Amino acid sequence: FGFDYLRDNMKFDPETLVQRDHYYAIIDEVDSILIDEARTPLIISGASDEATDKYYTANQIIPQFERGHKDEETKITTGDYLLDEKNHSSVLTEKGVEKAERLLGVSNLYDPANMELLHCVEQALKAHTLYKNDHHYVVQEGEVIIVDDFTGRLMQGRRWSDGLHQAVEAKEGVKIERENQTLATITLQNYFRMYEKLSGMTGTAETEAEEFGTTYGLDVIIVPTNRPMIRKDNSDVIYRTLPEKWNAITDEIKQLHEKGQPVLVGTVSVENSELVAERLKKIGVPHNVLNAKYHEREAEIVAQAGRKGAVTIATNMAGRGTDIILGGNPEFLANDFLKKREINPDEAAPEEFKEELQKAKRIVDAEHKEVVTAGGLKILATERHESRRIDNQLRGRAGRQGDPGATSFVLSLEDDLMRIFAGDKVRSMMEWLGMEEGIAIESKTVSKQIERAQKAVEARNFETRKHVLKYDDVMNKQRSTIYGLRRQLMMEAEHREYLIGETGVARDLLADLTYQYLNPQVAPDVWDIETYAAEIQSIYAVDPAVDAEVDFNKLTAQEIEDAVWKRAIEKYDEKEKAVGSESLRAYERYIMLNIIDSQWKDHLLSIDHLKQGIGLVGYGQKDPLVEYKKQSFDMFQDMLDRIDTHTTRALFNLEVVVKDEQEEIERLERLERQRARRQAAGMAFTGAMSTAGVAGEEARKHTPFVRDQPKVKPNEACFCGSGKKYKKCHGAGI
Repeated sequence: FGFDYLRDNMKFDPETLVQRDHYYAIIDEVDSILIDEARTPLIISGASDEATDKYYTANQIIPQFERGHKDEETKITTGDYLLDEKNHSSVLTEKGVEKAERLLGVSNLYDPANMELLHCVEQALKAHTLYKNDHHYVVQEGEVIIVDDFTGRLMQGRRWSDGLHQAVEAKEGVKIERENQTLATITLQNYFRMYEKLSGMTGTAETEAEEFGTTYGLDVIIVPTNRPMIRKDNSDVIYRTLPEKWNAITDEIKQLHEKGQPVLVGTVSVENSELVAERLKKIGVPHNVLNAKYHEREAEIVAQAGRKGAVTIATNMAGRGTDIILGGNPEFLANDFLKKREINPDEAAPEEFKEELQKAKRIVDAEHKEVVTAGGLKILATERHESRRIDNQLRGRAGRQGDPGATSFVLSLEDDLMRIFAGDKVRSMMEWLGMEEGIAIESKTVSKQIERAQKAVEARNFETRKHVLKYDDVMNKQRSTIYGLRRQLMMEAEHREYLIGETGVARDLLADLTYQYLNPQVAPDVWDIETYAAEIQSIYAVDPAVDAEVDFNKLTAQEIEDAVWKRAIEKYDEKEKAVGSESLRAYERYIMLNIIDSQWKDHLLSIDHLKQGIGLVGYGQKDPLVEYKKQSFDMFQDMLDRIDTHTTRALFNLEVVVKDEQEEIERLERLERQRARRQAAGMAFTGAMSTAGVAGEEARKHTPFVRDQPKVKPNEACFCGSGKKYKKCHGAGI
């Protein structure tokens, strides 16, 4: 839906639009879309001409860097870089900068000429210290593929932005793909906020009720379960070290398997799922692994995860929307029987499938009773997530529809969440209780302490999303404005009034130019006649002195403007008469939409760069958000001015070649189709994992124009509130 919306706002023909207006959306797994994926932007992008060799250069020096630490009292730092896992950041120290300069052979990394190289070094440092293979991404067939933190699934086609993906590719030694330039973008959050009415369903929304209410104006209502819940949720079991935890998990899985109770082992990463699988392989426990690497067998693995003694090791892939049937799925079992007989299930005769299905149902019914007697499905989670919702989703795989079941979390003080957020308090509590090595602690007090740590992380993430949304709202309004203008021009058959009406863009532009160079408030002998004539010739294809017979020494500024406009309209009417109204309207639409697309693309790039550096104004005791709003508004106004100027110049300078009108219309339609095909072939549809922006060598050197004061046009009301036009009031004499 999001990409349809973006593509619709890049089209030229109303007949090719696919999406209607936004009235009512019902979202399945609503917390995943509106909370977890809220900050994920949908991006339509095209390849830039960015060079990639500098990423290899930066990657070669990072392994020589040593991690340092900062003394909170003395503020003295050691080592080459500081790693803050809690805030997911990694930065060079002064010593690290000096080492980088020495290794790269540059005198000053912060010299403007070396800013590109500095950026690559910073991204390479992040790639090596914050992003792990088989956790944040996997490498398949020479390609780095992102793993979704929340679902554990591969995110095919998506790339981290701002050079991070290229840095990871350099780290893994695969081919570095070029960066992309954003052509159109919107976050899922802003897309769904466009709907007049919004609703959704999920089993884990209660913990995020405040955010649903604050951000989306949605109330969270809990619907009672269809049947009473009899699942048993055990207290967390905590060990001191990771080896102790993995030993305990392996032992418990073996006991459950021997007992005949199916178990789903939940892990947070591909790496951990394979670690558990390797341990089970050594002790001879049969098992299935479901992670991003083996996703093609997902349906089959999940279907049989509830069978007697089944052991399934899964990442978050099995944590949402998965229904595990106790005893197994008879249809899948029947297919297995057919495969053993070397019969393709898709080609099997109905009688053959029916025969195997009846046999499978007898087995499943018998196993169902045995599994229920053994205690139902056991969820054995190996780590707590930052979000309680993800934990609750995993718990929810057991005890469905009134079935028995149990859940347990087996943790260690060396787990990421414990180590980063709750380790010290829990460790001191365990020491106070006199814990010995190899002995676990199972306490509701400790579980509550961990839950408090999760709540703190959730609150921090909520505040971050809320703060970033304020920045997004600025861009959202600009997007709505530009897409609204674009849709108006595409849908309306008549563009003449918009262009050359009394309040059209060409008329207003001429008034601005006349006021700028022939200010009526100053003496004519100081008018910049030469520049004015050149601008008029360039934009309107009219020579004021020759075509409009203007005598600058005898006429007032308004009379000159009227004479130029009269001649410009006459020439435009001549073009319309020559090519026909229908052909000219088609040209107008094609040219105006092309110019809007081009200017909007450049504006997105400028806004990305503004967003990257706006935090620095805080050092000047200014509010970055206020400054961002002000500067982005000025940049948006400048873009609208450029659209008006380029549109007027393009249309008034059209070269007319008289052809059959129908032939000309067909040629224009062919042009639009060819453009659409080229666009489709040259674009990469990417959902970047951050809004840091798309970088290109030329783009990074581009500095957005920033106006000190809002621009007031000559014919607009003066800002002083007098009611007069600006050129007649405070603008007089400028």
